[in-house]
Amino acid sequence: MNITKEQIDELNAIIKVDIAKDDYQDKVVSILKNYRKTANIPGFRKGHVPMGLVEKQYGMAVRVDEVNKLLQDALSKFLSEEKLDVLGNPLPKNQENFDWSVDDFSFEFELGMAPKFDINLKPKKAIVAYDIYADDKTIDNQLKTIQKQYGKLTSQQEVAKDSEVTGVFVNESIELDNTATFEIAQLKGKKNVDAFIGAKVGDVITVKTKGLFSEAFSYQNAFKKTEDEAKDLNAEVTFTISEINSRELAEFDQELFDKLYGKDAVKTVTELKEKMKEDAGRQFQQQSDQQLMNNVTEHLIEATKFDLPAEFLQKWIQSSGENPMTLEEATEEYNRSEKGLRYQLIEGKIIQENNLQVTFDELKGYTKDMIKMQMMQYGQMNPEDKELEDIAARILGNKEEVKRLSEQLMNQKMLTFFKENVNLKTKKVTFDEFVKEVYN
Repeated sequence: MNITKEQIDELNAIIKVDIAKDDYQDKVVSILKNYRKTANIPGFRKGHVPMGLVEKQYGMAVRVDEVNKLLQDALSKFLSEEKLDVLGNPLPKNQENFDWSVDDFSFEFELGMAPKFDINLKPKKAIVAYDIYADDKTIDNQLKTIQKQYGKLTSQQEVAKDSEVTGVFVNESIELDNTATFEIAQLKGKKNVDAFIGAKVGDVITVKTKGLFSEAFSYQNAFKKTEDEAKDLNAEVTFTISEINSRELAEFDQELFDKLYGKDAVKTVTELKEKMKEDAGRQFQQQSDQQLMNNVTEHLIEATKFDLPAEFLQKWIQSSGENPMTLEEATEEYNRSEKGLRYQLIEGKIIQENNLQVTFDELKGYTKDMIKMQMMQYGQMNPEDKELEDIAARILGNKEEVKRLSEQLMNQKMLTFFKENVNLKTKKVTFDEFVKEVYN
């Protein structure tokens, strides 16, 4: 057997594999002899079938199977020994009039080579890392929400400015049929408020979706759509009232504090605010970390310049999918996934050069910590290590869970690496300022 590689350019190569009869013949003969011992062919006793008949019936299939096995093993070994950094898998070149009846074979495969590139983690213009904090306005709004949530509902005969109404929004043409509850104070504009004031249970009110509410979250609640989608919709909808209530705000007393944080954990409104700021800080940290990952990822994709073997990858996508694809469909899929592929290569280089691989011990420790936190939420504050080990072993026995947890742990490692190595500029903002900057 002989294997050679021809480099077409920096990103493309051809591998040629020559297989001679001597490479596979002994194995084929051995298999056919075993077939002869077990073959059931009418007119012959078991084990006494003439070898020529066995070869005629099974010889070609066995030869093809053994040559393909040799071919795949040889390719895998060659790529490993030569340490070739390839994208996708080798693609067999179309060889017209290929003849399996000859003794010697020659196969050719296309390779897409991974590009070489450098990564700049210290851009001149620093990447923004948001430090989101809960300002007094945010905390006050949360306090009001808590008071409403734990407050007492009182039924009303007709809608007033302090009312909370429940009903169904309907518009058949846009397939809208959604039950929603909202406060009259959430409505935007005097015209919309006036449409509801004085209405009773059973009344049907007609309004436009565009500009109906003051806050974006209200659109999701009412129409199961974002504010922008509702604006573009600009549909006329009906709202049939089923309930009208006023909500008496709950008092901040020890009973409410205990409901929120457990017995005697909080004793004053001042302590409650501090707890809420801590909770908000943890929630905001997750959002700021995710945005940092987004910002760094976008920078690395834009700033790290390299070519890809696009034509090869398009053909590989076309041939590797579960369902048949045209070349045009494969090209579209490549264009959609190109950014993701570029980041995979950049991330892989960072992981390799900085030894950020996830070890099994790290994964087990991460899994045990996750289990411990979940158990603490249910009051098990000090679980025994053996119990954690047993639960972790069950979880890590599931391949899908291992993949999911490994990805989570690698994301943590990458985030820590970026915080320590990328040129960052910290920007302290309120949550409203963060939303305005990032999402508007």
